[in-house]
Amino acid sequence: MSSVPALFDHALLAARRRRALACEQRFSDAGFLRQSAIDDLVERLEAVSRSFEHALDVDAPDEALAQALLATGKVHNASAGKGFSNADIDHPRNEADGRLGDLPENGGCYDLITSVLSLQFANDLPGTLIQLRRALKPDGLFLGALLGGDTLIELRQVMLAAESEILGGAAPRILPFGEMRDMGSLLQRAGFALPVADIDTLVVRYSNPLRLLSDLRAMGATNILRSGARQPLRRDVVMRAMDLYAHRFAEADGKVPATFQIISLSGWAPHESQQKPLRPGSARTRLADALGVPETPAGEKAGHAKPVK
Repeated sequence: MSSVPALFDHALLAARRRRALACEQRFSDAGFLRQSAIDDLVERLEAVSRSFEHALDVDAPDEALAQALLATGKVHNASAGKGFSNADIDHPRNEADGRLGDLPENGGCYDLITSVLSLQFANDLPGTLIQLRRALKPDGLFLGALLGGDTLIELRQVMLAAESEILGGAAPRILPFGEMRDMGSLLQRAGFALPVADIDTLVVRYSNPLRLLSDLRAMGATNILRSGARQPLRRDVVMRAMDLYAHRFAEADGKVPATFQIISLSGWAPHESQQKPLRPGSARTRLADALGVPETPAGEKAGHAKPVK
């Protein structure tokens, strides 16, 4: 039996995505966050000076990113996989095992794997990253984006406050998001070479906080936490939270902000052709010579004479 806790209900995630996709126009209108992450990923890919034969966009709700990859001219074949979103009766599996259902067990099949705003739903993120690395051919590239720790921080605060005020306690309603400082280490632990993680913050302004809730529903991004998804959220709690949102966060023009943090990840499947750090002490050029400055021995402060005894 797996020891990985099943934090997220993937079957519920699949159902909510299907509901969101059923209203195509609304899903498109609320897709600004995903589109922003796709645009950034494509820009990072275009900076890579090579092409890719076979690409997979894992856990994709649609083919938007796969089509964008093909449009760059750097990718010859791209497909959109279902991953977490096919965790339903058609693909039964143990959700706690942290595996993505559309990746091969034997690995080494893809030159490029992408993931946009889905990895935050992984019950076992370290295990999922290992699976992604194994699915790449040697010198294959992984590019991903997931939501970071301060995402929806305003909504998180007012939901906790409203539920505590009315019910005397609060159930978790918003996913716990990872911190950027941990992501580079996770990539390294998963066996990726040349790992890079950075973060971008997007603040969206709404005329009414209820419109934020509407967008989250249209994205298929409402609560899938196992500990909170089964507890219906009372209307009086929601309305109190919206009052608190407007009171605490409204700006001069009456609009309220919603913060989204997007963590971008990249890493390569190891290959002997990749750059490797030099051994300590193997440098042949002094740093002082390269910088054109006098060399200061260790223990001495630059710009100060040695003390006279």
